[in-house]
Amino acid sequence: MHYHNKISLWLLGICFCALLVSTNSAHAEKKQPNILIVMTDDMGWADLGSYGSEIETPNMDELATKGIRFTNFYTNPMCTPTRATFMTGVDHHVAGAGTMNLFTAPNQQGEQGYEGWLREEFKTLGDVMRQAGYATYVTGKWDLGRFPELIPRSRGFDRDFVMLDSHGSHYDMRNIYARNPKIQFTEDGKYLKSLPNDYYSSKTYTDKMISFIEDGRKTGKPFFGYLAYQAPHDPHHVDEPWRSMYQGVYDKGWTHFHRERFKAQQKLGLLPEKTELAERYWYLPDSEYLAPIARAMLGRQMEVYAGMMTNMDHHFGRLIQYLKDIGEYENTVIVLFGDNGPEGNNTFEALTAPGLTNNIFRARNWSEQHHINVIGTPGSYPEYGPGWAQISTTPFYGHKAYPSEGGIRNALIVKMPDSKHEAGSIRNDFMHVSDIMPTLTELTGQEPPNENISGQSWLGMLKDPNNTVRGSEDWIGWEIMGAMALRKGNWKILNNWRPYGAREWQLFDLESDWAERHDLADQKPEILKELVALYEDTYMSKNNIILPNRASSESLWWNMPLRFPVYDNYPPGLYRKQYMPPTDMLTEPKD
Repeated sequence: MHYHNKISLWLLGICFCALLVSTNSAHAEKKQPNILIVMTDDMGWADLGSYGSEIETPNMDELATKGIRFTNFYTNPMCTPTRATFMTGVDHHVAGAGTMNLFTAPNQQGEQGYEGWLREEFKTLGDVMRQAGYATYVTGKWDLGRFPELIPRSRGFDRDFVMLDSHGSHYDMRNIYARNPKIQFTEDGKYLKSLPNDYYSSKTYTDKMISFIEDGRKTGKPFFGYLAYQAPHDPHHVDEPWRSMYQGVYDKGWTHFHRERFKAQQKLGLLPEKTELAERYWYLPDSEYLAPIARAMLGRQMEVYAGMMTNMDHHFGRLIQYLKDIGEYENTVIVLFGDNGPEGNNTFEALTAPGLTNNIFRARNWSEQHHINVIGTPGSYPEYGPGWAQISTTPFYGHKAYPSEGGIRNALIVKMPDSKHEAGSIRNDFMHVSDIMPTLTELTGQEPPNENISGQSWLGMLKDPNNTVRGSEDWIGWEIMGAMALRKGNWKILNNWRPYGAREWQLFDLESDWAERHDLADQKPEILKELVALYEDTYMSKNNIILPNRASSESLWWNMPLRFPVYDNYPPGLYRKQYMPPTDMLTEPKD
């Protein structure tokens, strides 16, 4: 009996060990997912083919067909504020980027939260992903500080190749400021004296990301890659054949493409049924009635922008193909989005205006030739202006630097391994860039490292299509250079600078009025009062809002044409066509 008991215990031990080996093998087979974040710069909600654009973006569109498209994703209105919130999960006024440091108001200078860079005490995504055992890489536009303690090597990233500035040439180190003539770059924690041979922003940032991932494969660690393209931020630079790829396409003018993108979005199922198209900016003509040569010249600006978008997509496609080639694509979480609305302010013209020292620098360093064939070449500084920017934000109103929907709503595509969502799904969850930090910390079994995290995790929704991110009582606020907004559920209040806004609080129902055409402030005073109180008493106090005593938009009401409503086919005399009498009533004159 004693002998048989020993045999039984021995067999039980063998079975238990086999079970442990089997369990450990299963865990070994299920690796931690890689994570790739791709951020574009000044891309509009409507600039991808999967969001209704005629621009060819096949690789990003393929990601949309394999993943999930989101229609209610928000960022902040400008570059640095979005990046500060993305990197930390906290409101940008707290994180150190209360405004762009180009435009810090006198009463904000020297105040905590308005340094213009990401404050040192905040942990970044690089920090938390490294803590989770990831190899951490960043390439592209950093825009969160230039000092040694603020560069990527000091903020949790193992490898980096980044542009520290907010903008500049896509071919070299040329900046636009006389006192700050060179863009600064770092590579692996060292400041670069020059750039690699054959440097072009989208190409080189992609090359470097691929090389970092390849070099890191021997460590066996999963990777966290943050690829921040500088494209399609101005200057709109791109090589051939992309520079001429869309030649003649945009000769039809912005009015045509405003309508065509809207129709495409309706066909794709991106819009609520009652959505209207935003009205054309009051100071822009209906392009259908511009002279053909004027349409062609203006269209050339959009041709180069579109070519730059397609070129960026090409390089993004190279990275995706590389991940497939090494067998890591299926096990990689990919998040693709834009940082804010498109640039419609022609800032280069403003910052290098005649009389400024920057104007002399411009004359010496940037081409003053405006021949149609020069646009897009290394020495040129093309901007496509508000006419085309509004097309990039179809169906919304507004653009970068304003908290109208066109300035803060952007495309978002997420591909999740083992997703329960149907491939190519379209969702309208109310989401914000602050959500990415809590999403990734939950994904890696960590707690968000910073206090006052304003975002909410997407993980529950990404794992279960029946879950959502925010409900009717959840809200998000915005402020940039004195322009203010808050969204709670489907209600939004907006206080924008004149003449883009009323410079008083307006109220919009975003369930159907995505274009912000119908101000309901007078019809719904109780809702307006509630949301204004929420903004002034909670959002402002919680998030260190210091309204500026000077702002770059303060004189627009005086400098721009007076704003009046825009109606199709008005004035009718401009649209009246030649009357043709019945043919049986036509005759030759009598002698």
